[in-house]
Amino acid sequence: MIEGGTVEQVAILTHEERVHFDPDRLTELYAELGELAAETVVCRALEELSIKLRRIEAAFWSRDIKTVHDNASGLIEVAEQIGMHSLARVASDVAGCVASGDVVALGGTLARLLRVGDQSLSTIWDEQSNAF
Repeated sequence: MIEGGTVEQVAILTHEERVHFDPDRLTELYAELGELAAETVVCRALEELSIKLRRIEAAFWSRDIKTVHDNASGLIEVAEQIGMHSLARVASDVAGCVASGDVVALGGTLARLLRVGDQSLSTIWDEQSNAF
């Protein structure tokens, strides 16, 4: 509320996203591929996800909507491969916003993708570190 030109109270909104990560998917990968190969797959997937998230963000700000769509679509498959279902779902929402031409929804959905992406990467990194 503003009274007499001064701010009495400021509300700070925080966005906390609950990510759905399937640790059983990592267990399956390790069982299927063996420890070394699975570790390589997971590390490459994490790197790929990180790169795609940054490309999506940069493409959005440079108004390269095709690159946003292409990277969001590619991110879905990589996220599913290592059990990051929340990230895959939000990436699908971003691709859907681009496909429908809804630029207003794209801005908000992209912000959510970046939050979920960062939290998902942290979660899986912690999960993988705790496995050893």
